[in-house]
Amino acid sequence: MIDESRVLTEQADRWILPFRGLTVIQVQVDFAFGLTFNDQSTARISSTATLGWVNIAAHPDEVELEPERQDVAAGLALFNTQVLSAVAFKSGALRIVFSTGRKLTVDPDPDHEGWTATGPDGMRVVSLPGGDLAVWTSQP
Repeated sequence: MIDESRVLTEQADRWILPFRGLTVIQVQVDFAFGLTFNDQSTARISSTATLGWVNIAAHPDEVELEPERQDVAAGLALFNTQVLSAVAFKSGALRIVFSTGRKLTVDPDPDHEGWTATGPDGMRVVSLPGGDLAVWTSQP
């Protein structure tokens, strides 16, 4: 039987990434800001991201993560947190919500691939320059 939470699922305006229930086991900083999950899936962000809260009324503060300047220290708070949801919007945006109430969002970059997500069975989702997604999967 296939675990539906581990399958890339297409909806009208988005793809549900198979990261629900996974834990961030590694945070990487180089020319990008990377998260590795306990099954070796990844999210690599190379354009500006926003780290905020789901409940903005209680936590109105947000911080920008700028990987191109290695200004991502606030993103270390995501280490050892569990993913509640991960969505790749067909507009090219990414949203990952964590068990701590934190929310990581990335808008599409006008000139570059803003982020890449990889997962089980060769899954790869890339935010293309200017918005839109490229999606690869070995699933039918």
